Order: sequence, then C-alpha cells, then structure tokens
Amino acid sequence: MLTTMVAEAGGRRGIFPRLLRHGLIACFAALFVAAAVLAHAQAVAEPTRAQPTLPTEQLVIVSAGGARHVFRVEIAKTPEQQVTGLMFRNSVAADGGMLFPWDQPIESKMWMKNTLVPLDMVFIKADGTIERIAENTVPQSLAIISSDGPVAATLELQGGITSKLGILVGDHVISKTLGTAP
Repeated sequence: MLTTMVAEAGGRRGIFPRLLRHGLIACFAALFVAAAVLAHAQAVAEPTRAQPTLPTEQLVIVSAGGARHVFRVEIAKTPEQQVTGLMFRNSVAADGGMLFPWDQPIESKMWMKNTLVPLDMVFIKADGTIERIAENTVPQSLAIISSDGPVAATLELQGGITSKLGILVGDHVISKTLGTAP
C-alpha cells in the first residue's frame, strides 16, 4: 500500500515502487549482515582463563639504525584466540609476545581486561612499518587502546621493552605471518 501511495503521489507509476523495494531490500540485507556479525561476536565466549600457548614464529624488528631485535611470538589468528590474547598470563618474556594479524587493515582497538601484566602494544602497517606504540598499558584497564588508523596487525610485547630496546615508530617488522619476511 505504501508503494502504491508513493508511486501515485510522485506521478511515476513503476519507478518509485522499484526504488522503494530496492531500498527496503538493501536495508534488510544490511540488518541481516549486522545481525550475523553480532551473533558471531556473542558466540565467542568471554575468556575465564589463559589460553594454551599458541603456535609461534620468529619476528624481527629492525630499528632505523640497523639494530635487530628478535622475538618469538605466538600468533593469534582466530577470533577466539584474539579475544583471549594474553589475558590471565602472569608474565610475558622479554623476547616473547603475541601477534594479532587482521584479515585486512583496520583500526585496531585493544583493551587490558583480565590482562595481569603491563604490555607494549605495537601497531603495524601492511608494509611492516610500525605506525604507533602504546607503552606500558595498564593491567586490567577497560580503556580502549587504538591504533588511530588502519593497521595490518597488533603486536603485544612485555611492558616497557620497546623503550628499553629503542624501538620506535617507523621501525620495520619482519614477519612471515605478515608477509614482510624475505
């Protein structure tokens, strides 16, 4: 009935009904996609304990001066692994950490809920360049720590290690997972 009223009011029987139908179809499709994303997010249960050690890889950060800093990092690939991250861990080794590779560059938004130790969060662009570093994040804080722009991955390291090693924005990350290794 609404379609008929719009068509008659516009004086163009046929055009408005199609536009209205396509608009409604687009709205329903958008709602369906949003519902599916929400359902997936809710399906990932809130973690209650540390996850088992994930598969690891060697990751190297090369500073502007040529210094190479080698880390053995766990790779959090699945949504479940990424939601849990380093939660409930009592320590992170000075040469350890966790890499969160994103399916496509996104604005990474992390928090420290249930994370018991301070972390340095290193936000990495698709070409391996460090875009931003958040140092010594506060354990168990619910404050959002953002990359402030699209990144391909987030790397969590022991709190204070980037400053101690002189790792800076603009340094380069070499990683097989990120496709930046030769």
